[in-house]
Amino acid sequence: MNNCMQGRVLAIANQKGGVGKTTTSVNLAASLAETGRKIMLVDLDPQGNATMGSGINKYQLEYSVYDVLTLTNPVKAVVLNSPSKYDLLPANSDLTAAEVELVDAIGREMRLKKSLDLIKPFYDFILIDCPPSLNLLTINALTAAQGVIIPMQCEYYALEGLASLLDTIESIKQVLNPELEVEGLLRTMFDPRNSLSNEVSKQLLESFPDKVYRSVIPRNVRLAEAPSHSMPVLQYDKRSKGAIAYLALAGEVLRRQNHYKTKEKVIVETTETL
Repeated sequence: MNNCMQGRVLAIANQKGGVGKTTTSVNLAASLAETGRKIMLVDLDPQGNATMGSGINKYQLEYSVYDVLTLTNPVKAVVLNSPSKYDLLPANSDLTAAEVELVDAIGREMRLKKSLDLIKPFYDFILIDCPPSLNLLTINALTAAQGVIIPMQCEYYALEGLASLLDTIESIKQVLNPELEVEGLLRTMFDPRNSLSNEVSKQLLESFPDKVYRSVIPRNVRLAEAPSHSMPVLQYDKRSKGAIAYLALAGEVLRRQNHYKTKEKVIVETTETL
């Protein structure tokens, strides 16, 4: 492992669509992989956009994350090597059926966690791209994760939606996953010329001074074009502002990870001396 606790699982979530969840999932995975870390990206959205954006054709999958959630196949039988230097647990429209099939299943909220726990020792980070709703798939992701990265646009309704998501995270922490924390808030599609964007950004920094990432993801044509070429922006145009921004975010994620690692080491050492 590369200076990280084994397999820190991060869910990338926001119940609002179009805020850059999948863009962040794919490009953060690629940027972390570029640093030499062992990364897995879990596509938990039936749209399968993270799968396609990773260079894997969702229409030609033999197995998908659906098989993992329904206990048909273990992760190691489903995981694929993407052309983007990270492993991928792919998804397609089959995943829609998983929600229906899991409704009456015992321990349905824990299905993903139990599967990922088996392979966590082999990865530095496992990123989960969540669907744009607070459904059973998202609950599985938040139950499996230790941290949540929340991408959000700095727009009028952003703070209202954030409050609802934070309530959900707190509920899951209380009932299903006491380890769960907000890893960070990520400002996406940011246009510094927009006065509202700057005002909402200022409010975020004042309300969550320790949680807002310094890295800001700009509106960027190359970043928007990359998915149509089925690749992260780092492969499409590594000199673009979008690629540079996600590399900077990866650096912040690694620094925060080292903070958690140091904190955990202190706790263990303190416990051993008691």
